[in-house]
Amino acid sequence: MGVAAPTIDAVRAAQDRITKGAIRTPLVPIETDDGARVHLKLENLQPIGSFKIRGALNKMLSAPREALADGVYTASAGNMAQGVAYAARMLGIPARVFVPDTAPRAKTDAVARLGAAVMPVPYDEWWQIMQNGGRSGTRGLFVHPFADTDVMAGNGTIALEILEDYPDVDAVLVPWGGGGLTCGIAAAMHAAKPAVRVYACEVEAAAPLTASLAAGKAVQIENKKSFIDGIGGRGVFPDMWPLARELVAGALVVTVQQVAAAVELIVMRAHVVPEGAGAAPLAASIHAPLMPAPKHVVCVVSGGNIDTAVLATILSGNLP
Repeated sequence: MGVAAPTIDAVRAAQDRITKGAIRTPLVPIETDDGARVHLKLENLQPIGSFKIRGALNKMLSAPREALADGVYTASAGNMAQGVAYAARMLGIPARVFVPDTAPRAKTDAVARLGAAVMPVPYDEWWQIMQNGGRSGTRGLFVHPFADTDVMAGNGTIALEILEDYPDVDAVLVPWGGGGLTCGIAAAMHAAKPAVRVYACEVEAAAPLTASLAAGKAVQIENKKSFIDGIGGRGVFPDMWPLARELVAGALVVTVQQVAAAVELIVMRAHVVPEGAGAAPLAASIHAPLMPAPKHVVCVVSGGNIDTAVLATILSGNLP
């Protein structure tokens, strides 16, 4: 059971392919209060404000033309929903997005603005679509938000850009959501520069990978929700567990308060806006020291789709 890791050739092919819609994001330095200097990979500057455009584009652009005849669909309440909608609009094909019926209106409105049909379903049904790799009776190409080799190959292009811009990198910190971003980057790094360690970043009380690593198998958890809605799922998908176990150097856990402080730090010093999940790696670089300590750290700012009220609360010195 599991999904195959992308090969380095597949990642390089994706790098050429996705230039049709994704941008090459900058790598910028940021200095923390302890004087440490890390670099931020600013995926929040993508057209949809998230790295998800890379995987969505690569999946759809690498599919046979006939596979797109009935359009595409995905199961997502967040950034992949916008990635699929954006890519479908670019290709001129219809898109449907299955969202949990509890999804925030702001997110579903953003998907609808990109031209996709929003299909609310009960949360358990939405979760089942991801577990099943599609929805029975639904026409079109299913784009899994993370457990897909082509999607991970698109995500892995981030690793190639990091290596091109910062050859000395020895550690990359990545938010762990479903695992497609972390494992895509880790697979590419493992092939291109094996000495680079790739760490998954999670938030306490919502850390399924940490629990799975401790148990030695993919497990489900009772997670605590917070403003950090891009990570912290119910568990590690069994399909992703073999890749995580093989490719990821470890999991780093930070508090909600530490992530909020990292959001503010990125806004004030890098002058860009991250979402909570996107700030978790910087929080981990400050509060979860690695052994042996790396000298050249890159934190992947996975996205910047944060609610304005949440951001205002953080910048006013309060916890959302």
